[in-house]
Amino acid sequence: MTQILSLLVLLLVWISVNISPATAIPNHPTLPQFTEEQLQAGDRLAEKAFAAAREGDLAGAENYWTELIEQFPHNPAVWSNRGNIRVSENKLPEAIADFNQAIVLAPDAPDPYLNRGIAWERMAKWSEAIADYNQVLELYPQDAAAFNNRGNAQAGLGEWQGAIADYLAAVKIAPDFALARANHALALYQTGQVAEAIQKLKFLARKYPQFPDVRAALTAALWVAGKRGEAESNWVAAAGLDSRYHNLNWVKNVRRWPPAMSAALEKFLKLQ
Repeated sequence: MTQILSLLVLLLVWISVNISPATAIPNHPTLPQFTEEQLQAGDRLAEKAFAAAREGDLAGAENYWTELIEQFPHNPAVWSNRGNIRVSENKLPEAIADFNQAIVLAPDAPDPYLNRGIAWERMAKWSEAIADYNQVLELYPQDAAAFNNRGNAQAGLGEWQGAIADYLAAVKIAPDFALARANHALALYQTGQVAEAIQKLKFLARKYPQFPDVRAALTAALWVAGKRGEAESNWVAAAGLDSRYHNLNWVKNVRRWPPAMSAALEKFLKLQ
C-alpha cells in the first residue's frame, strides 16, 4: 500500500479491464464470425496489452489495442481499453473518440461513460464529466467510483456541498473506499469544517498508515492549526511514501487538492 493513491486512481482509470476483449460480445448473425483459435489469439494479445501497461510501456499497449480493434472492431471493450491507455498518455481527444465508439457499440454499458468522464475531467470539462457520471449512475445507481468522480468534477466547478454529498454517497456504498474518504475530508476543510476534517484525516491515517495523501493533508492542516510537531511527523511519512507532495503544481493540478488545503501545504513547504 505504499502508493495507495496512485493505485486507487489507476483502478478508476482501468475500470473496464475485466472485460475479455476477444470474447465480450458473442458471435451474432449480423457480425463477423470468429473461430475459437481467433478468439484465443485475441485474448493472448489482450494479455500482452495489459502486461505492457503494467510495465509502463504505454505506446506498446496502445499498439496492441489498435491491433485488437482491427481484428474485433465491433467489440466495445477494446475501444474502451485503448481509450484508457490514451488517457494515461494524455492523448485526451483521441481517448474521447475511442470512448465515443465504445458507447455507440454498447450504449447501456456503464464503463465507457465512466472512463470518458475521467478524460473530460483531465480536460477540465467539468459539466461534460458530470453528465457522463450521471449516465453511469442512471445505469448503475450503486457505482461508488461514479459518485466519487462526480464529486471531483463538482469540486472542479467549486460546488463543494455537492461534492461532499457525492463523496459521502461513495463511502456509504463502499466503506473501504479510502480515496473517497480522503476527498471528503479535503472538501470539509475547504468549507471551513477544519476540526471535523482533521478528525477524519487522523482516522484514515490510523486505518491506512501508508496512505501518503492523508499524511500530507494532515501535515498541512496541523501546521496551520499550530500543531507543528504532529505536522512534521506526518510529513516524514508522507514524503517517504510519495515525493510528489513536494511539488505544489502536482498537488494543485494533478491530484487537485482544494484551494484551502493546497494553500496550507504551501505555507508548510515554504518553511522547509
